[in-house]
Amino acid sequence: MIKKTLYFGNPVYLSLKNAQLVIKLPEVVKNDTLPDGFKQQMELTKPIEDIGVVVLDHKQITITSGTLEALLENNSAVITCDSKSMPVGLMLPLYGNTTQNERFRQQLDASVPLKKQLWQQTIKTKIGNQAAVLRSCVDSETGCMKTWAADVKSGDPDNLEARAAAYYWKNLFDIPEFTRDRDGIPPNNLLNYGYAILRAVIARALVSSGMLPTLGIHHHNRYNAYCLADDIMEPYRPYVDRLVFEITRSGQDFQELTKELKAQMLSIPTLEVIIGGKRSPLMIAAGQTTASLYKCFSGELRRIQYPEM
Repeated sequence: MIKKTLYFGNPVYLSLKNAQLVIKLPEVVKNDTLPDGFKQQMELTKPIEDIGVVVLDHKQITITSGTLEALLENNSAVITCDSKSMPVGLMLPLYGNTTQNERFRQQLDASVPLKKQLWQQTIKTKIGNQAAVLRSCVDSETGCMKTWAADVKSGDPDNLEARAAAYYWKNLFDIPEFTRDRDGIPPNNLLNYGYAILRAVIARALVSSGMLPTLGIHHHNRYNAYCLADDIMEPYRPYVDRLVFEITRSGQDFQELTKELKAQMLSIPTLEVIIGGKRSPLMIAAGQTTASLYKCFSGELRRIQYPEM
């Protein structure tokens, strides 16, 4: 079953009762049966087991410790946002799999040649998916990207990922002076937000598969706690790019990250992808990808299973 993504952008009190997330909203409704000056508080409930991602995007949100405990025990990812509504923190369970110690050891013992081969597979799929986005969105020439994807060697020593990215971003958005830069002009704001949601989905899947999201197969920044998530999300990024492209072509004002735009970006976990020849929501596909990654570390498989456009 696909897990739900819950977004809270207003003051709210979140608590736990009978394995249910209790949502108390201060946006009150008038009750004519009550005396003047009295108001009724709205209250909703959601089963904890149905929740995959929670986004907290307001300074006046209160969440109890018991609620956080229940969410994490359910392998939910909890995202907190800053004053600009951009995701700034991610909380994940420490124990997401019953054989976690064994899986940690196999991940730690992975050889350098294996990691380089896995990175080669990752970049091949990423470039292939980027080419598919260009073909479907702007009908751009992608022969060069097919060549680059085919030429990626173990570990990508020629950095064909960067060459493909330069061509990709130059052709995807018909916006003067646009470059892919975290602090750049819109729609960089949408891309940043979408990638943060995607990163949380992938990190959650990694923990559920019993792996450390910190230890990457390629990324190794000493200050990055989610290097492996950043590695594994690469072939998934084009799905976010396509969603952002559709928003820019829809006529909506995307200069500011409004609640309406965030609601569209929060559909990322449920985007339809094709993995292993079958259609699947992105969140389910991420679990298949991380499960196959573990099998590569354990020697059961030689390839990571990624979605292909």
